[in-house]
Amino acid sequence: MSELEFIRQIAREAGAILLGRDEGRNVAALGKSNAKDLVTEFDRRAENFLVGKIRARFPDDAILGEEGGAHPGSSGRRWLIDPLDGTINFVHRVPFYCVSIALEVNSVLEAGVIEAPALGWSFHAERGAGAFRQTVKHPAGERLSVSDTATLDTSLLATGFPYDSATHPQNNFAEFAALTKMTHGVRRFGSAALDLAMVACGIFDGYWERKLKPWDVAAGALLVAEAGGKVTSVTGGRFFCDEGEAVASNGIIHSALLAAVVDVRPQV
Repeated sequence: MSELEFIRQIAREAGAILLGRDEGRNVAALGKSNAKDLVTEFDRRAENFLVGKIRARFPDDAILGEEGGAHPGSSGRRWLIDPLDGTINFVHRVPFYCVSIALEVNSVLEAGVIEAPALGWSFHAERGAGAFRQTVKHPAGERLSVSDTATLDTSLLATGFPYDSATHPQNNFAEFAALTKMTHGVRRFGSAALDLAMVACGIFDGYWERKLKPWDVAAGALLVAEAGGKVTSVTGGRFFCDEGEAVASNGIIHSALLAAVVDVRPQV
């Protein structure tokens, strides 16, 4: 089994863990940093499963997971795992949630997989080999390409808000309001990984967000890049998933999107 097939397989199996919930009721959840930053038994079960599988096959690799923290390694390779991106959606039975797994080698993203089991979407990408999605309609997979929308005012965007938006000045409210007025609209689905995957599909023309974690954006950023799009920091610099911010687009509207986000970005 190739490395990418291994990642896709364990993502599917982790997705099956998430689908094992009782759909008739909301899932019990605990707050972590605050009442909006939730964790469930399914987050933990899926991450423990993924870490166990990766550790068994690649014992010298480092792993950074949302729930279990950092597992050191000596190989120069690092796995970035979000076992359940969109936990609030999951708790409330909204189907926009996913498993996100990315592999970095010497700080370069090499492979990424996003599995959205309730939607029936499976995404994967390898550096230099393109980005793909499997669905019920396209079980063999379809190659992804970003949109060809030419202007910001005709764009549909996506974003998200940090868990501490009620108390922190960097809450993305000003940017959201400004970009909503300037475009066809801004959607907020509650999963950074799926927002980026939908930029790669050409559904959204652009996305921005700050106060992110590496596991939120690593796989999705690779999907966008491999689908022909562009991903940078909020100021237009090189994207690093550890820096906590990202602007992604079809590339055509990127400069205009950056300018709009920076223009209203609060200085704190």
